[in-house]
Amino acid sequence: MQINRSILRRSYANIGDYVALTKPRVMSLVVFTALVGLMVAPGGIDPVTGVAALVCIAAGAGAAAALNMWYDADIDAVMARTAIRPIPSGRVSRSEALAFGLMLGACAVLALGTLLNMAAAALLAFTIFFYVVVYTMWLKRRTPQNIVIGGAAGALPPVIGWVAVTGQVGLEPLILFLIIFLWTPPHFWALSLNLAGEYARAGVPMLPVVAGKPETKRQILLYSVLLVPISLLPCALGFAGAIYGAAAAVLGAILIVLAWQVRRSDDKEWRPARRLFVFSMLYLVLLFGVLLMNAAPYAQSR
Repeated sequence: MQINRSILRRSYANIGDYVALTKPRVMSLVVFTALVGLMVAPGGIDPVTGVAALVCIAAGAGAAAALNMWYDADIDAVMARTAIRPIPSGRVSRSEALAFGLMLGACAVLALGTLLNMAAAALLAFTIFFYVVVYTMWLKRRTPQNIVIGGAAGALPPVIGWVAVTGQVGLEPLILFLIIFLWTPPHFWALSLNLAGEYARAGVPMLPVVAGKPETKRQILLYSVLLVPISLLPCALGFAGAIYGAAAAVLGAILIVLAWQVRRSDDKEWRPARRLFVFSMLYLVLLFGVLLMNAAPYAQSR
């Protein structure tokens, strides 16, 4: 009985490690933004098919995360924030992570193409490719603009959700893409300000390492200011109502204030950047949450 219990505990540990490879917190944000794209698309979708689409998108995001961890295992082992991940800690081998990521990604793309449409499946495949090959393998270790360009992968889920319903890309999901694309640099650079030493030790040319903290703070403020008018476009173009517009304006004002505090802070202060990083996550969830509620009547009327 003791041996069986030991085996059972080991099997549960393995499951937990494979779940960790998919970066569940990142995946949850991906699924949520994809849900918004799916729900605001004209025509609507039945609940069962919609859930299937979200499961496929979640699996695709998990596959991309696992392949990212497979390739970045050497970097993760150097940084304290990531050293406890399954591969650098020795709980999962790199070959196991590679096989898991490839299998999960293939299943996600094939299932989405079979259950929904090939356009959504192709876009999901492109997103995985872009995140793993373009961002992880190419940009991340070569340029301080890695987050800016690589952020396109994280901005595509609402487009995939829209295409899963309509079979084609529209203006609305491209605006949602642009919102996430502009949100990504201040979000990650706020985090990297307090981790510049770790990124330098790992040899990752994040902006604070290459250009310095003052320039990073300036660009955080610049992207935050650019984000606010773009976030108001759903209201201006008529696929979200006044409630969304008011929420976007208030959230944007708070984001700019926090970014300005980071810009004015001393390089040794860590709290302003931490506040901005935490709020930026809340910002995107609230912005898309209000859009989801306020855009639903507009989507149903089209």
